[in-house]
Amino acid sequence: MIMTDYQQEIKDLTVTRSLRLLRDGFKSDFATAVFADERTTELFAQLASEFVQSNIPVIDDENQMELSMMLLESLDIIAR
Repeated sequence: MIMTDYQQEIKDLTVTRSLRLLRDGFKSDFATAVFADERTTELFAQLASEFVQSNIPVIDDENQMELSMMLLESLDIIAR
């Protein structure tokens, strides 16, 4: 049986809708898993340190580290 363009469009829309329902059902679990992953923590720590060094004129290394950690503590990952 050959699908018409209309039938293919309906099938594509159905698949897209199904994928969106799956996304909506799992997005909070995914955000939780990403935030709990040690690799995320390491990456965010590195990015926070680089951000502080590049953007905030704190000269003391200890204060830079403290500020980086404070910035990390202020983050939450949420699914929207």
